Amino acid sequence: MRSENPRPSDLLIIFTRYPEPGKSKTRLIPALGPQGAADLHQRMVEYTLFRAKRLITSSGVCLEIRFADCKEDCIRNWLGPDIRCGPQGSGDIGQRMERAFGEAFQTGMERVMIVGTDIPGMTEDFVRKALAALTDSDVVLGPARDGGYYLIGLRRPTGQLFEGIPWGTDQVLEKTLNVARNLQLRVSLLDPLEDVDRPEDLPVWERFVKGKFPLISIITPALNEEENIAACLASTRNAPNVERIVVDGGSKDRTREIALACGAKVVSGATGRARQMNAGAESAAGDLLLFLHADTRLLEGFAETVRSTLTFPAIVAGAFEFRLDISSSGLRFIERAANWRSRRLQLPYGDQAIFTRAPLFREVGGYRDMPIMEDFEFIQRLKKKGRIFTAPLPAITSARRWEKLGTWNATLMNYGIVIAYYLGISPARIHRYARRERE
Repeated sequence: MRSENPRPSDLLIIFTRYPEPGKSKTRLIPALGPQGAADLHQRMVEYTLFRAKRLITSSGVCLEIRFADCKEDCIRNWLGPDIRCGPQGSGDIGQRMERAFGEAFQTGMERVMIVGTDIPGMTEDFVRKALAALTDSDVVLGPARDGGYYLIGLRRPTGQLFEGIPWGTDQVLEKTLNVARNLQLRVSLLDPLEDVDRPEDLPVWERFVKGKFPLISIITPALNEEENIAACLASTRNAPNVERIVVDGGSKDRTREIALACGAKVVSGATGRARQMNAGAESAAGDLLLFLHADTRLLEGFAETVRSTLTFPAIVAGAFEFRLDISSSGLRFIERAANWRSRRLQLPYGDQAIFTRAPLFREVGGYRDMPIMEDFEFIQRLKKKGRIFTAPLPAITSARRWEKLGTWNATLMNYGIVIAYYLGISPARIHRYARRERE
């Protein structure tokens, strides 16, 4: 008797497209505008992917993205390089699904499902139920309340199932069931769910998704940062389900007052970036921790990037691309070198906004009490636990240090600090040297 437990020969295919304004969720444009509709589509895809990654982690189901009307590089830069993906190809939605099923079965898959990304109520449990149903049924369908379906699963190629269906109408499910009946296929139905396709459907998204993302605690160590702290906090203000913690190290300016006015939680910590970040982590309630320097800003979508990245068990921590807030040929070279180091050596620095899981942070003991190189040492310990991933989304850092010292003087000093650390010179001594050079 065949096991009902999903095996590596089970495949979940997500059908989607790149979130391009004017081409994504077009029926929502009257309510949200082209950019707003594309932004919502992006969040829906990332939410679906977040759910799917939890499934493959617990059940061993294979995952694939099938995309429409874009290049593969766009999908990989958005959703990550580890995603198995491919184009949907030409034709109507039925022809594209038929092609995806056929190619999957040709690779040896035994149970294959296709889902969309506009059903926020579809959890990993629905996919498990679909897999179980495919043990005895030929077809499994998840009915959508608009007359279509949000999931279709097969256990063998059945091309005729997609012929003569009036796609895009409220007759899709009914006609599909009729075709299946004529083909004498055994069909199982999942519970019906609501999709988000029209302006009146928007409350569905809010109802299902609100509060279901893991909480991210954003921890910002600050000391006399009144010129930067407002912009830093503003860059994270609209992210869903985050808490913002500013750990003040004894500022003499208005840093605390500005942070409070921006809605951040402000705690006091002993002076020293490592100590302040540990103090912030101790007071954090989040499942995920993100350490953001006060002179660094994050871009929209950072929270989804953090959550998506850390759903992979092999990835223990991540950071964003390094980018400075002014441009010159010398600074562009510095950015490229920093990002090469971060990706190839898995060695991001603190100004790239390092993030990790809260339990792992506590397991490794947090940051060492060091006056300098605390981020370097922290990442070195995390590398022993797994992979460090650099996300393609940039973190924008102030170039004030390079402006003050000069591009190449600041760069040479940075390299000198790293070399001195490798040579065994004490962090306290390196810190005294660096502070003297910066003054």
